[in-house]
Amino acid sequence: MLDCLYLMLYCSGQFIIAFGLCFLSTINISYLLMKHFSNRYPYIYNRHGTEIHCLKEHGKALKLQFLSKQFLLASINSFGQLHYQDVSTGEMVANYRTGLGRTDVMRGNPYNAVIGLGHAGGKVTMWKPTSVKPLVTMLCHHGPVTAVAFDRGGNLMATAGVDRKIKIWDLRKYEVVRSYPMRAQSLDFSQKGLLACSNGSQVEIYRDFGGHDYRLYMKHKIVKGYQVGKVVFRPYEDILGIGHSMGFSSILVPGSGEPNFDTFVDNPMETTKQKREKEVHALLDKLPPETIMLNPNTIATVRAPKKKEKKTKEEIEEEMADAVEAAKNTERKKKTKGRSKPSKRAKKKEEDVFKAKRPFLEQSDKVDGRPDKKQRIGELPKALQRFAKKPQS
Repeated sequence: MLDCLYLMLYCSGQFIIAFGLCFLSTINISYLLMKHFSNRYPYIYNRHGTEIHCLKEHGKALKLQFLSKQFLLASINSFGQLHYQDVSTGEMVANYRTGLGRTDVMRGNPYNAVIGLGHAGGKVTMWKPTSVKPLVTMLCHHGPVTAVAFDRGGNLMATAGVDRKIKIWDLRKYEVVRSYPMRAQSLDFSQKGLLACSNGSQVEIYRDFGGHDYRLYMKHKIVKGYQVGKVVFRPYEDILGIGHSMGFSSILVPGSGEPNFDTFVDNPMETTKQKREKEVHALLDKLPPETIMLNPNTIATVRAPKKKEKKTKEEIEEEMADAVEAAKNTERKKKTKGRSKPSKRAKKKEEDVFKAKRPFLEQSDKVDGRPDKKQRIGELPKALQRFAKKPQS
């Protein structure tokens, strides 16, 4: 393990096969490594290379992803099982079967912490720990998906498949924005929106020239015969890390990193004391798994009622009394030719009161419901009750 900022070697170890690597955000537990022995389980090591934990609940994990805001470790194993585990408490939050077989592609969306999985059937599914079924299922390619990457803003997704196509997707409409005839083993978006693609022994960087029109910005070729495995941009630096079959290399990519950083969010120049304080603050500000959703902006909104609440009988009677009082106190113009006689004025007032009562009486009937048959028979005059059909007991 190497500190890329100061080029200091923390520890080194020799493993047979490493299927997945994932850094944790804590200081004492530096990173998580899954190694291949008789049982292929994820193991946690500290910064000195000492093994601390063995996570047998994850099984034969292939890919790992750490969600720093929720302190969740997500993994996908060879049986297509997706696990979520809280690394702060050790509790297993969720365990779901994708039902789409073995999955070798896994990526987290930095905007909403939704996990994206690329499957052998060309589908990309998006998951959250509180849902048994995927939130979104998209048919992106006509063959197995080889790489998935999400933009920093969460609105763009890049996918690559065996069908020799790289597609840029708009996640607001779930439609293809651009499609390019090329293949890629690894994809990654920078903080400023540059897209890095690896293919064989060369790496290509594409830039958005407006309207999601990605064109070639840079091209880098390593020694012929070296196979590039993964490309990752360094945050807040104009550097692209390249992992290949013979080791690790890094190149300069001008304009890829964010030059103006907020120290309350991320501080690349933080001291050891600030790192310890950051760990404590991160644990205090830990978000629950329920906050993972496609649109996190809905957390700050008020959910509208699904159905209009029905008024009670007392509320209807109060409103009816107010309407009757208003109808009685309504001033009427004096009319000529005997149309303003007291009898006609009283009759007009009764009509206005009945019109004011009528809508409230209909609402009251809906609240009370239809009276039963015995009650309706009892309301009839006694002379007519003997002709009514009696209900069967």
